[in-house]
Amino acid sequence: MQKEEEIIIEIIDNLRPFLINDGGDVQFLKYENNIVYIKMSGACANCHMLDLTIKEGIEAAIKSEVPSVKKVVNVN
Repeated sequence: MQKEEEIIIEIIDNLRPFLINDGGDVQFLKYENNIVYIKMSGACANCHMLDLTIKEGIEAAIKSEVPSVKKVVNVN
């Protein structure tokens, strides 16, 4: 579990510059019961592409490295 969490954090950290470049950001909150909890902020928080960014971007990247992840959830 600890190793998986480290990989997840590394993936999120690698994606952050792309989000920051667009005026947003993402923060890792926790990994629990195979669900990754994140907090999107800045321009990303209210973006109409938020769901797509999470599902096709962040979640896809994480699942490719950590197959046990079921989903990524944004916490407001």
